[in-house]
This record gives sequence, C-alpha cells and structure tokens, in this order.
Amino acid sequence: MGTNTENGVLYRFYRNRVGEPDTDDEVRGYWVFLIGILLGALGLVLFFLSESASGADGFTLREGSIMLLAVGLSMLLAGPVIRLPLQSWATSMAYLGQVISFVAVAWFTAAFPADWSTLTGNQPVIFLYAAGMGLIALAGIVGSIVGGATREALEASEQHSSELAAELEAAREERETVQSELTADLEELESLVESLHTSQAQFELYEDRASEWRWRLRHRNGNIIASSGEGYTRKHNAKKGLASVRRNALGATLLEIVPEPQEASEDALEDAPLIPDVAEESQATFEVYEDNAGQWRWRLRHDNGNIIADSGEGYSSKQKARQGITSVKDNAGPASYLQFDPASFEIYRDNAGEWRFRLLHRNGNILAAASEGYSRRRDAKRAVESFRDDVSEDRFEVYEDNRGEFRWRWQAANGEIVATSGEGYTSKSDANEAVERITWTAPDADALDVGLAAFEVFEDSSEEWRWRLRHRNGNVIADSGEGYAERNKVHNAIESVKRNAPGADIE
Repeated sequence: MGTNTENGVLYRFYRNRVGEPDTDDEVRGYWVFLIGILLGALGLVLFFLSESASGADGFTLREGSIMLLAVGLSMLLAGPVIRLPLQSWATSMAYLGQVISFVAVAWFTAAFPADWSTLTGNQPVIFLYAAGMGLIALAGIVGSIVGGATREALEASEQHSSELAAELEAAREERETVQSELTADLEELESLVESLHTSQAQFELYEDRASEWRWRLRHRNGNIIASSGEGYTRKHNAKKGLASVRRNALGATLLEIVPEPQEASEDALEDAPLIPDVAEESQATFEVYEDNAGQWRWRLRHDNGNIIADSGEGYSSKQKARQGITSVKDNAGPASYLQFDPASFEIYRDNAGEWRFRLLHRNGNILAAASEGYSRRRDAKRAVESFRDDVSEDRFEVYEDNRGEFRWRWQAANGEIVATSGEGYTSKSDANEAVERITWTAPDADALDVGLAAFEVFEDSSEEWRWRLRHRNGNVIADSGEGYAERNKVHNAIESVKRNAPGADIE
C-alpha cells in the first residue's frame, strides 16, 4: 500500500535476490507466499507421518499437520495478491481474508478432535475458513479488474520506464559517439595511407637494350633519383626487387659511411640532396605554329634539330595550343610507362575525383571500362583483380541497347556489374568477338596506377613502335610523331621528352 520501502533484513534479501521493489507490499507478499510454501510442505510431511501414529499423540500430530496445511494454503493464496500493485482497499481486503483464515485455524485447534466429525468436520469452522479464502480471492480478482494498479505503482512504473528509456538513449548516444570516433579514426587512417601513396616520384619498370629488366624512381621534374643498379633476367624478379624497395625504404635507417680523413676530398664530404630541387636544363624547345589547315600545333624540337614530340592534333587557337604545352610540361616528367602486350589496365582518377579502370589494347582502343567510379583507389584495384581473376565467358552478358547497338557487361560473383564494353557494336557477333578478345587478354594484362597522365608504348599497324602521352581523362596530349623500328628506341625517345619537356622554352 505504501511506496517507501524499509531497510530490514527481509528487504535487503529481496533487493539482493529479486530486485528493487516498488512498494512495501511487494516485499511482504513475497515473504507471505514463501512462508506459505514452507508451512504447506511441512504440513504434508506431518500428515503422512500421522497415519502411522496412534492414541492421543497420533491425534495431536494429525491436528498439527492440518493446521500447517490450512495456514500454508491461505498464505500461498494471499501472498501473490498482496504483492500485486493494487488499490489500497483491495490489498486491505486480502489482509482481512488472511486474518479470517487464521481465526478459523485457531477455532479448529479448539474444536479438534472432540468437536470434529470424521465425516462432516465442523461446519462453522469450515465456513469461516472458506470465507477468509474467498475474501482473498475476491480481492485479487475484483481488485485487479475493477480497481487496477495504484497510482503510486503506475508512477513508479512510469518512472522505471523513463529511467530505462533514458538508459537506452544514453547507450545509443554512447554507441553513436564510439562509431563517430571510429569513423573519424578510419578516415584519418585512410588519409594517412592516401598520403603515403601520394609521392613526388614514381617507379618505372622497363627493359633495357640488353633485354634485361630494370626499375628506376623518377621525380616529377624528370630526374632519376634511384635505380635498380643491376638488370634482371625476368620481369617478375624486377618487380620483386622494386616491391622490396617500396616495402623497406620508408622505415630504413641511415648509415653514413665517411672515408678516412686523409683520403676524403672536400667534395666527397659534401651531402648531395636525395631529391633534386630543380629539373635538369632542357636541351629542347617547344615551337608553336599554324599548319596549312589553319589549326595551331606544337612540336618539341631538340637542339640537334630532331623533332622528339608533337601535339598529334590541331587546336582551334594559339591559346589552346599553349595550354596543351603546359599540360605536357606538367605531366611528362612524372608520367609512368604503360606497355601493351597486347593490352594493359589503367587505374586512374577521373575529373570528378573518382577512381576508375579501363583495359586498353596496344592499338589504342578501350576494350573494357569500369561501370562506375570508386571513392578509393584500392576499391578500383580490387575491381580489376576481380575482373582479371575470373574473366570467364559465362559472366558476360551481351545485350542490345536502346539505340540498336550490341554491348556487353561483366557481372561479379556478388551480382555487381563491374565492367562494360564502353562502346556499342553493330552486330551481336562483333560483341561476342570482343568478349573473346577480353577473356584472352585480360588475365595476363598488367595493371598500372596512372597519375595525371601516362606514356603508352604500342606497336602500330605498320609494325613500328610509337608512344603517346594520354591524360587520365582519356585525351592524348602528345605523341611520338614518328615510328621506331625497335622498342628500345621508343624508350629513348620518351626519356628525352621526360628530360627536356618540363623545362623547355616556348617559341
């Protein structure tokens, strides 16, 4: 009936074993129910033992068992009713029924066995006990249906619900805070990894004149700041050597070897910078001119008179031609090599800042392209690996588009469309032939991360070797202008452009 709980032994036991009570009656009803179970069990034991007893002692034992059973039964019924959060009059009715049943048990003690019939018992005693039990049951039924819970219990329940909701909200906010912190840490880590990928230099893998594979690290100004030092008989071994340098250079310590004082010259003791601050002096000049068709073009002429690069296409104005020269000057030095044998993947960043890939044939045609852009470089790399490792024909779907052209798309194991044809074909057979070419070339195609631009080395229809400098947006911003009989001469020409284009003057 009250809402304030006490601090006795029984209350502390209830708090420790059951939980925090909302009312005193909750604790009292619990103990009434528990004592009723104990008394009823003890009464049953005594009742069975009294069957084998005799004389006055036997009747006394039987009387005690009946008393315990009657008290235990009334307490078993009254305990749950008292424990319910009922209105005060309903709880008082349960207490009153409990008292009446106890009076009936006391009357039974006085009447048994002299005034107790073995067939009908004692009618007044039985009626009084039944009235007490009925009053307890009536309090539970009518009190819960008509009266309902007490206002205090409802308020306590609402308070408990509010506290629980507050705890859940606090837990949700804490979870969101932790998730936000983890997301921030992850973004910071990705930014750090991205910064490690961003460099002022790039590795180049190439085949020298002796048909040995080598690597070199070229700064964006065109200068070579590190090289393999030795050749490798296999391209795979050169890649392993390059990967070892990338893996170990970042955390490598410095061991400074100083020669003996008497042998060391003053020049030998000077520290040479690891990365050059300026490009080498150019031995070539950009020439801007207007051709016979009225278009503006440029060419890069070496001091020895040879044309080592030209624009490849005409521009509508002199200003646009100069813009093309600026793009070459900015991109030629750090541009990577992309050699088609017969096709290679390019991983690049488009104008929207998203990462994409495309599969290029050595004739310059785009065989396949990413179906969508990726926010991270590694996602584009994973897409290339997925496409290259499982480029089976059963994953290709050839279909006809709205314009009546035939196209294909490649679907990964998870159902995602990873690559598309990029262009339409006039017939379904042409699209199927394109799929066959891709299944043949893609598994062995190299993948190259392209910065702003890349040099593409390819063999033309006349079996001559050429190069072109392609921007990441797909535009060719420079080409060799002429073909070479041997591949190594193309590399020499590219090296000349890399050395001379960044610092060349414009005439």
